[in-house]
Amino acid sequence: MRLRTPIALLGAALLVLVGPPLLTSGSGAETGTQIPGLRFMVPNTPGGGYDITARTAAKNAEDAGLTHNIEVFNLPGAGGTVGLTRLVGEHGNGKLAMSMGLGVVGAVHTNKSPKTLADTTPIARLTEEQDIVVVAKDSPYKNIGQLIEAWKRNPGKLPVGGGSSPGGPDHLAPMLMAQAAGIAPKSVNYIPFDGGGELLASILGNKVAFGVSGVGEYLDQIKSGELRLLAVTGPKRVPGLDAPTLREAGLDTEFTNWRGIVAPPGLTDGERDKLVGLVTKLHESKQWQDSMKKNGWDDAFLTGDKFGDFLDEQDDSVDQVLKELGL
Repeated sequence: MRLRTPIALLGAALLVLVGPPLLTSGSGAETGTQIPGLRFMVPNTPGGGYDITARTAAKNAEDAGLTHNIEVFNLPGAGGTVGLTRLVGEHGNGKLAMSMGLGVVGAVHTNKSPKTLADTTPIARLTEEQDIVVVAKDSPYKNIGQLIEAWKRNPGKLPVGGGSSPGGPDHLAPMLMAQAAGIAPKSVNYIPFDGGGELLASILGNKVAFGVSGVGEYLDQIKSGELRLLAVTGPKRVPGLDAPTLREAGLDTEFTNWRGIVAPPGLTDGERDKLVGLVTKLHESKQWQDSMKKNGWDDAFLTGDKFGDFLDEQDDSVDQVLKELGL
């Protein structure tokens, strides 16, 4: 099965700004990007993809002079739906935004959340990102072929960890891998973690046979040799990383994730436009462009109603994929 984002399968983002308007040349006051008191929620634990994207974007916004004294806070739980429920409950609050992505779309389905992304105000899709298949440095699996052969022999005995709830990207990617390898997805022993930060300790401690996460989350551990990178899940190799794609490894599938920003319902047009304008200026900044390159993120910028249409498509796609996989 081939799945490309928009559920390309299958980025997470940002900003919470506070601070008085600055009147210096090139400041956020001149560009209209200051939103005093704005807060930005990350709906999973520190160290995960939403968290990294949000904090990167917040720093970039400050460095670009778009805003100052940015606050980013974590409200984890239930694959992001705890944060989603909080966001929807802040009806009319134009000073709150939430980073999110495909994982929240999936968690809404698998957790049967009463609140959905259709209840939010869509702001922007920021990035698209491949997932990676990694093992600890002392793992017996030296390459993706060895891992797949062992997995096929006894899928239930090789637990796979992911930083998202069932239905999220780190769950769907190994399920599509299993299907392509001739393994029944229902036989896969998937262990969910609330973000890549929580997952990392279990990979390093060999509590899972392998892990699946976003490419930008574990670059430091891969470069330091703590993790061994076996494969990337997208349509092409990631520059600077020595790992084949799943197709190169003989699995007829590919997968990418995406991340974006939503806000509470009930905003005025002016409040929504202010948030979209801030993120648009961020997207145009050299700081953000450099960060995308550094983290292996692909540009997937889409704002407002077009992003809202994309969210509707993703919701339908996740539902279809889960049914196809028998999950």
